[in-house]
Amino acid sequence: MVCLGNICRSPLADGLLRHKVNQRGLSWEVDSAGTANYHVGAPPDARMVDTARSMGFDISALRARQFSKEDFMRFDRIYVMDRSNYTNVIKVASTQEEHDKVLFLLDHLYPGKEAEVPDPYYGTSEDFNDVFALVDEATNALLNDLTYEP
Repeated sequence: MVCLGNICRSPLADGLLRHKVNQRGLSWEVDSAGTANYHVGAPPDARMVDTARSMGFDISALRARQFSKEDFMRFDRIYVMDRSNYTNVIKVASTQEEHDKVLFLLDHLYPGKEAEVPDPYYGTSEDFNDVFALVDEATNALLNDLTYEP
C-alpha cells in the first residue's frame, strides 16, 4: 500500500488488510510505504489512528518508510492511492513485470477507472471517516477478488 507520506491512507490500508488477512488465515505479507521521505520512522497521523481505533482497528504500531526498488522484489502487488503515487512508483520500475505489479487500490471497486483514494491530511474528521469507509470497502473487494474460488 503506497501513498505520499505513509502516515494516512497507506497505513490505514495496510492495517485493515493485515487484520482481514489474519481473520481469513491467509499467509500474505502486507506492508505500506510512502513515495516521499517526509515522515520516515513516524507513526501514522494521530487523526487516522483515532479514526481506525473508533472503527475497531489499531494501526498505531505501524511506522512510515519510503518506497524502494526492493519492494518490487518483495511484493507481488503494489497498490497506490492516487495518480501521483502511481507516477512516482512507476518511475522506480525498471521492467515491464515491475510496472505490471503497480495498481490503484480502488481498481477492485472501480476496475479500469484509476480512481483515487482522497488524501484527508488537510481535511476534517469527516474526511478521515470517508477515507476509512472507502479503504475498508476496497480491501474487502481486494480480498474477495484475490481469494475467489469458483
